[in-house]
Amino acid sequence: MTVFLLAGVLAAGCGASMGDGATASLGGDVSPQSVSASFADPSGGSTMGSPTLSGAPVRVDGVDRLMASATPGSHGYKVGPQDVLEISVFKVPELSRSVQVADAGSINLPLVGEVDAAGKTARDLEQELTQKLGDKYLQSPQVTVFVKEYNSRRVTIEGAVKKPGVYPIRDRTSLLQFISIAEGVTELADSEIVVFRQSGGQKSVARFDIDDIRGGKTADPDIRDGDLIVVNTSSTKTVYQNLLRILPSTASFLLLL
Repeated sequence: MTVFLLAGVLAAGCGASMGDGATASLGGDVSPQSVSASFADPSGGSTMGSPTLSGAPVRVDGVDRLMASATPGSHGYKVGPQDVLEISVFKVPELSRSVQVADAGSINLPLVGEVDAAGKTARDLEQELTQKLGDKYLQSPQVTVFVKEYNSRRVTIEGAVKKPGVYPIRDRTSLLQFISIAEGVTELADSEIVVFRQSGGQKSVARFDIDDIRGGKTADPDIRDGDLIVVNTSSTKTVYQNLLRILPSTASFLLLL
């Protein structure tokens, strides 16, 4: 079983020393050969245990924006199953209420009925509910949506999958299983997948090759609550492409700043 550990990084030619407290930025030209990662399992524990931190962290400009969808409290946070939403309609108190997102990802509201909520930001829901109420029932409604409770144990899948979104996680589930839950990759996908993780206030990232996993060359890693899975395409954002250039495909996690 592949063991997730936060790997040490040696970045040569980055214009920065990798001594104690130093960081490596991906702003410059960094080749895959300039990064060396190591990992081991000294405790014999499973992938679900606490990772061991070693080496210097890596700074990736713009990575916070990529991880915002899985970060509670951020503007980019995407609602998940079991989250509780506070919905207010200005001057229409009978339509204002707290609702919990169902396991299927939907909420049920007066007049508009069932609405898909999982995978959307609070702002997305505000706009959708405003349109639905304004089309038939209210004149110029003002709708506010606030995430009152972050309850979902969830995994966010983005990029070149057929059904990107937020999915609940209850039992031990692997990367390939979550790709299957998202109905597989699209024709635009390549074999590169990056998993972003937050644990104990620390952010880390690992790169996987889906073809190697399917071919048995690499173990199928376990996915944890809160992980963000991004399936690569040729048109992915620059910050993500820069990240792919520095990450070794060794199924190990590197610490991010």
